[in-house]
Amino acid sequence: MAQEIELKLALGASGPHALRQHPRLANHSPQRAWLANTYYDTPGRALERARIALRIRRTPDGYLQTLKTAGSGQGGLHARGEWEWPIDGDALDIDGIRQHAPDTIDETDLAQLAPRFTTDFTRERWEVTEADATIEVALDIGTIQAGERQVAIRELELELKEGSADALWQLAASLADGVALRPANASKAQRGAALHDGWTLPDNAEDAQSHWNAALEALDAWQDTGHADYRHQANCHLEALGGDAAQRLASALRHADDARPDTWLTPEMSRDWLAAWYYATA
Repeated sequence: MAQEIELKLALGASGPHALRQHPRLANHSPQRAWLANTYYDTPGRALERARIALRIRRTPDGYLQTLKTAGSGQGGLHARGEWEWPIDGDALDIDGIRQHAPDTIDETDLAQLAPRFTTDFTRERWEVTEADATIEVALDIGTIQAGERQVAIRELELELKEGSADALWQLAASLADGVALRPANASKAQRGAALHDGWTLPDNAEDAQSHWNAALEALDAWQDTGHADYRHQANCHLEALGGDAAQRLASALRHADDARPDTWLTPEMSRDWLAAWYYATA
């Protein structure tokens, strides 16, 4: 098993273009690949409830099966168990799950696994050095589809390959100069499940960190649905968080257009998002 440590960032409408032009990346040619994924769960959503993601990915080189466990996630930074192995085709390798990730899914659930939603996106990858760390920068642009429902993928993942996890935030701060970005909590698997079954947000928050995480989850829900209730929840959590940066973000959110939630995030907000994160986790 490998442990994946990454920082997940949602991008505003201008984010992808600005990222490609950013001085940290502009002089490096990215590797590009189209990735098609099918995610699996039981009819009773056993994997979703356990915060496990199981997928088959079709790549230019063949098929990969991946299983990721819940791990931990705070304010956009995620650490979780990950198993990945090649398979011969687009059918689930149940024996491979038993071999590579024993005891992660019980036998009853293994027998009920079925496709639930798909993601299709283009990934652009750069490898950069930040302080003593090596970081993979991955820009994903595409869609999540569940039945007739569809939402856009426009996200940036900074994955630690070597070194200290603090370097992920240092690189994010560097990219925040001119790129519309914010930390995000929801994975593609969580967003796909929500597209299929609806969003379930935390019931309460008692401290700065929980208000911060709840604000991110509400924003993820709002930007996928355009529902004003989620925007209102995000606003309330930002106001409760305190700090000048969070208050500026809450003010901007109060005046956002629910019909165009993807245009709300601007480059000018990016530094405030990182400042609010430091305030919440100090």
